[in-house]
Amino acid sequence: MKLQATHTTRYLYSKVVSTCHSEAHLRPRPCPGQTVLDHHLSIDPAPDFSASRTDYFGNPVTTFSVSQPHRELTITSRCAVDLTPSGTPGLQLSPPWEEVREQMRRAFPDDFEASQFVFESPLVTLGEPFASYCTPSFEAGRPILDAANDLSRRIFEEFKYDKRATTISTPIDEVLQSRHGVCQDFAHLMIACLRSLELPARYVSGYLRSDANFTGAEASHAWVSVWCPVLGWQAFDPTNNTMPGGRHVTLAWGRDYSDVTPVKGVALGGGEHVISVSVDVSPIPGS
Repeated sequence: MKLQATHTTRYLYSKVVSTCHSEAHLRPRPCPGQTVLDHHLSIDPAPDFSASRTDYFGNPVTTFSVSQPHRELTITSRCAVDLTPSGTPGLQLSPPWEEVREQMRRAFPDDFEASQFVFESPLVTLGEPFASYCTPSFEAGRPILDAANDLSRRIFEEFKYDKRATTISTPIDEVLQSRHGVCQDFAHLMIACLRSLELPARYVSGYLRSDANFTGAEASHAWVSVWCPVLGWQAFDPTNNTMPGGRHVTLAWGRDYSDVTPVKGVALGGGEHVISVSVDVSPIPGS
């Protein structure tokens, strides 16, 4: 499946911004099952400086500065990817979750890339409430991927998708209590549950192809990857109770949303501001 995505972020300011410095995680990253065919980033007003780099986690990042006075900033990303999902692995064939936890505790050098996703991060706190929520899914000896899939299912069934319930700054313990939120909240919650059991989990940012049966395609989407020895990182989307493949476009991954924010930065001046975001994902005609 070849998909094209257009992501537009617009900042409207009440006063003039004299200069701004920003960074964007908007270029899809090459990864297993995903080939990047094309990407173009348009910024209006045109930046005085722009550069591309790769961050700590291997994600493509664009940094830019706009020095001319402006009261509106529009960032439009257009990309095309070719998705070739490998199919759902045998969840029951994965090792017991306790074995994975013990392997992380021993911290073999070969496991460093995974073990760094076991700890707290800026937006993911750990604790007994999250471990307790995990308990019905993580029975003794249960294969880790089967348990993670059940946890994803429970979040899908027991939490309500509600764009008015939370903001970017809403703590995940409040999400756990209210049982309301959006894809970012559900991803953070699932990560907090897994890490509270000392299991490695990372946050994935991207897009979701529009479909009446799926939730979260109107803006940036988020899901979770869980580490499994031998089988590697396996993705789960608790917002839709599915394992991504064929309709999820990966932009970046990190410890949580703060590592892979689509657009963030600082501005001098501007007063109050309003941000609007729109995302459209569709098949490439003729593909």
